[in-house]
Amino acid sequence: MVDSIRAGAGRSRLKSLAEFRYQMRKFLNFSEIASERCGVPAQQYQLMQVIAAIDEGQQASITYLAERMVLRHNSTVELVDRAERAGLVRRESDAKDMRRSLVLLTPQGQAVLDRLVAEHLSELAPLCEHLIHALRELQGAVERQPPQGATNAEVVQVPQVPQVP
Repeated sequence: MVDSIRAGAGRSRLKSLAEFRYQMRKFLNFSEIASERCGVPAQQYQLMQVIAAIDEGQQASITYLAERMVLRHNSTVELVDRAERAGLVRRESDAKDMRRSLVLLTPQGQAVLDRLVAEHLSELAPLCEHLIHALRELQGAVERQPPQGATNAEVVQVPQVPQVP
């Protein structure tokens, strides 16, 4: 009986996770197709987003971009090289540290980004409800999940005993 309850709860969590992944994947697939329709690989679109959304006072160094893109430093350099050749970004030397270059959007890159952001927001409008529902279901599944290593369907709360000095 306990195993069937646990299996049911596990299946429910799995379904929640799978639905969330499906909704995200639908949007990401749209994003890839939309950016390529504009002649921009999806990763270059994501790079432009990171540059344009940078916090005040932060600079778009290769290190910062690598972190935000979840890429290795050398992969980010190659990505910036390709975006620069496409006319979407430009590099300029950091006035405080000449060894470091900063990456900025070009007017062409900004125009492409503006168009893609508008398209993405339009696409997201009808998807938001599905994404939010899937995320809430997933959140509920996470909150109901027993602690890691628990072997029983029920988790027994043990009261804390004050330590005697």
